[in-house]
Order: sequence, then structure tokens, then C-alpha cells
Amino acid sequence: MAENKNNYIVPALEKGLQILEMFDSQRRNLSQAEMAAALGVSSNSLYRIVQTLTSMGYLKKTGTNTYSLGSQVVSRGFSYLASREIVEVAAPFITQLRDSTSLSSHLAIREGNETLYVFRALALQRVSVNVPVGTRFPCHITAMGRALLIGLSPDELEQLYQGQRLDGYPEPAPQTLPDLLAMCEKERAQGWSMHYSDYSTAIAVPVRNFTGEVVAAINISGPDVVMHKDGVQERLVTALKKSASQIMHELGGTTRR
Repeated sequence: MAENKNNYIVPALEKGLQILEMFDSQRRNLSQAEMAAALGVSSNSLYRIVQTLTSMGYLKKTGTNTYSLGSQVVSRGFSYLASREIVEVAAPFITQLRDSTSLSSHLAIREGNETLYVFRALALQRVSVNVPVGTRFPCHITAMGRALLIGLSPDELEQLYQGQRLDGYPEPAPQTLPDLLAMCEKERAQGWSMHYSDYSTAIAVPVRNFTGEVVAAINISGPDVVMHKDGVQERLVTALKKSASQIMHELGGTTRR
């Protein structure tokens, strides 16, 4: 007698995964009652499942019995994307950005408070700024790093940098946590970051996934003599945002902030 495959299904696990699948770009917050209604069960029957997902970071409580996807969904999913898909998806757009501007362009992800460069398109001109793949910098001292920090709330930033010194790096890098919070707030409002050092300037924008989380950043960097010409920075910001939108679209993301 053939065994019924349903005998091997774990109902609680099945419901937990179904709950995670309910969230998308249109439904970023759901109440426990809405989850229960979608599954055709009572709200009380989901209590322990929801609490388990919340305690593990897969759900985040946003109000009374209201939840959004938690950081674990983003970090676990992006660990895979960062190693494979995001580089494959972003590479043509970053290369196109390099070709259209004749300036170096890079892709990076955040690991803790560090920026990890995972792809670069080298500038074709003799004087250029190129950061090798695998390079790490503290997030607060580069445009790329702060573009990655844009996705964090002030509370999350404070938690990330709790007990850490930020000085020791030349200005305009922020020297204190209040400086960093103020700089990130300004750059979050304008949607892009800029940093200059050693006669070069970089401009960066975040790349978001379908939940609106910042999962990567791209930049354009070049010598000051080029980057500070009239109208250049405005054109580069426009080009960066267009490329970021194209990457987000290919990743199933959203262009909405």
C-alpha cells in the first residue's frame, strides 16, 4: 500500500512558510488576524507559530498584533543573492554605467559595519579610481558604505555602532556617532551619498529588494578634476539611480523608497 506523502508534512512548519509567503511589495504589514483569514484558521491557532517566527527574526512586530518581514528573511535570502545572483544581475548595468560615464563603477554589500566590494567595472581612462573586488572598508568612511547604511533607522545605526570609535579617519568622514546619524539622515533624504578623499570623489546609491530593504549599493568614482565640473554630479546621480532601478527590477525589487 502506497504511503500518503501528506503523512510527512509538518503542519506548523507548512503554516509558518505560508505566512512568510504572504508578504510582498503590496503587503508589507499583516495582522495575525489577516494571516489566519488567509489560511482559513483561527487567529489563536497561529499564535505560537507567529511568536516563533518573531523570536527567530523572520517576522518583526510593528504594532499590536501586526508584523512585517524580519531581518533574517532579508539576510538569509541575500546571502545567496550576494554570492551569485546579484553580481550576475548587476554586472551588465554597472559595466554599462562605466561605459556611459567613462568612470569606474562598483557594487558592494554590507557585512556588519564593513563594506565588501563584490564587483567592479574599471574605468577606461588613464586617471581612474579602481577598488579591487574583495576590498573592505568601514561603512562610515565611504560613499558606498553610507549608501548601505541609508537603509538602517537611527536606532539600528546606534545599535550597530554602539561602543565603537569612529574617529581616526580623515574628514569628511564622520568623527562621532551623532555626526554619522546626521550625515545618514541627510543622505537618506536625498537618496544618494558622496565622499571625497585623496583627490578623488565617489557618489553612491542604494539598491533595495522587494521589501524596501537596502541590500547592496553601486557607485561611480573618479578624479576630482572630472567629478567637480559643473553639472557632472547631477548627471551622475541620475545615471546611478537609473542603474539601481534597473538592477532592482531584475532582482524582483521595487523602485519605491
